[in-house]
Amino acid sequence: MHKLKGLFLAVTVAAILIAAPRSQAAQVSFSVNIGPQPVCPYGYFPYAPYNCAPYGYYGPAWFPNGFFIGAGPWFHGPREFHGYVDERFDPRRGYRGRLPRRGERGRWHPDRRFHGNAEYSGHGDRWNGHRSSPPPRGHGHGPGHDH
Repeated sequence: MHKLKGLFLAVTVAAILIAAPRSQAAQVSFSVNIGPQPVCPYGYFPYAPYNCAPYGYYGPAWFPNGFFIGAGPWFHGPREFHGYVDERFDPRRGYRGRLPRRGERGRWHPDRRFHGNAEYSGHGDRWNGHRSSPPPRGHGHGPGHDH
């Protein structure tokens, strides 16, 4: 009788294991959704939370044909781009003035008097001063440009 109960138990466990759905190998995915590009009249800072930058932070090279080429994760300019900014308008550097709000309208125009004090890539990396070839025209170097 014990052998019959043991056999019945073994058959029942085997039937449950065979009938149980097999689990798939775990799939792991990782994504970061930063949302849409901020809409700011004079560009936005290249670091989270991507607040709007005030007029004067970015130099003219950041606005070819009058349109901001983006910064940080939304940068859509040339791969080797470097342009000047005026860090006096950066809250991380002590600026306490007004910042435009997202969606606010502005009247950006090239300011030939702009004098940037730092050069950055479009992705927000500070340029260290080493370049393997001369800078391309229109990227913040020479008369009437960014610096």
